[in-house]
Amino acid sequence: MSAFWHPPNPGGSPKPESLPGPGGLSGLGASPGPGGPLGPGGLPGPGASLAPRSLSRPKGPLNRQILHVDMNCFYAAVELLHRPELRGRPVVVGGHEEMRHGIVLAKNLIAKRFGIQTGMSLVEARQQCPELVTIPPDYHLYMEFSRLARAIYYDYTDLVEPFGPDEAWLDVTGSVHLWGNDSRLIAEEISERVKAELGVSVSVGLSWNKIFAKFGSDYRKPDAVTIITPENYRQIVWTAPVGELLYVGRATRNKLAASAIHTIGELACEDERLLRNKFGKIGPMLQLFAQGGDITPVKVLDPQSSTVDYEIKSIGNGLTAPHDIVDERDGRLLVSLLSESVAQRLREQRLKARTICITVRDSADLSCYSRQAPLPQATNITREINAAAFALLAANEPLDGSRPLRTLGVRAANLVDANLPQQLSIFGDEQQRLALERLDSTIDELRRRFGNNIVRRAVALGDEQMTPLDICRDNVVHPVGFLHR
Repeated sequence: MSAFWHPPNPGGSPKPESLPGPGGLSGLGASPGPGGPLGPGGLPGPGASLAPRSLSRPKGPLNRQILHVDMNCFYAAVELLHRPELRGRPVVVGGHEEMRHGIVLAKNLIAKRFGIQTGMSLVEARQQCPELVTIPPDYHLYMEFSRLARAIYYDYTDLVEPFGPDEAWLDVTGSVHLWGNDSRLIAEEISERVKAELGVSVSVGLSWNKIFAKFGSDYRKPDAVTIITPENYRQIVWTAPVGELLYVGRATRNKLAASAIHTIGELACEDERLLRNKFGKIGPMLQLFAQGGDITPVKVLDPQSSTVDYEIKSIGNGLTAPHDIVDERDGRLLVSLLSESVAQRLREQRLKARTICITVRDSADLSCYSRQAPLPQATNITREINAAAFALLAANEPLDGSRPLRTLGVRAANLVDANLPQQLSIFGDEQQRLALERLDSTIDELRRRFGNNIVRRAVALGDEQMTPLDICRDNVVHPVGFLHR
């Protein structure tokens, strides 16, 4: 453990307690490391505090106790529990290689030693490790393990916010007194229980805000507890590369590097006006995160629905086709499958879309672009979404074999409540639209009872490789970030 702290007494201030940690880290009042506080030219030397004079202490309330729990190599770990014969071999969970669904979703530690990274194509991964074992994902199995893990978290707090199936934030501020005001004990107990009851290990980060708690769970893996306190965050967080801060992606990292900002500490100490001028409102936001000023609450999970009440901005599906899309027949088939899933999910959420978007990836150079168009009326009717999506594709692609396509995506945006009153069109056939809505509703009920493949559109039967696909069933909802609140 690096350090831990107790919540403040009523009316008092936090009482930090520092313990030696990795590298001999200690509290905020410790002396600078080798090289002294200042280096050549008056710049901070190695080991010096990076805090600006105006930031005498981290921003935000310091009495919150936030855990971030991350199940290590989650998909791969669950698969190895059910396939013990694969232990000791390099394993990745990814798409179907024979159907070209080709990226690494998760890898075990052995595969990681070969340099295999999440998001890498399976082709590239196999080049680095010819003996690699690839397993298609079983999302229903992973969701069950995710539910079981959350059941453990609920024994410590009702404030649980999932961040994908394998991660969650927990706010234990209100319950830590039951563990002697030592939140470290909660983190360690959760780690031991998940390992004993589910058979997978977790990394836990503990801090006063969600950003630093997430950083802590990534700081040491696997099977570790890392505590980021007001006394050690400058040594642990601020010395890390800026790309390790949540929401700093590759493009933002490169822009920050162009401004000579390479570490989280340098971001925290940069002039706010420079960040605002160069990055807009996201610049000061990232700086606030780097300074420990995140005050976003842990958003409560509804245990009955297993979801967090986020506002849905769009609903979409994309698919890398088993073979290149070369003509109009292929295009119609895949767009139909994608539109069917998008429309079904819209109806499940009781939403309608006013805009349809497509995403197209070229097979030759993997270049990608998006196009969108407004709809005459808000709709969740499958036929209307399919027609609008294919019209966009046909308007932007020749579909004559001259430009093979690898990936297509269909997305419904500009969403409205399906129950809201809607202006009828004097030029449309409203009776036909009502009939199509009833047809979709009937098909939805059949699929709910007997599975999505019980009813198929005729166009979906035109390709042996694509016919078995069930895009709606295999859909994965990815975590929603702070920027979408």
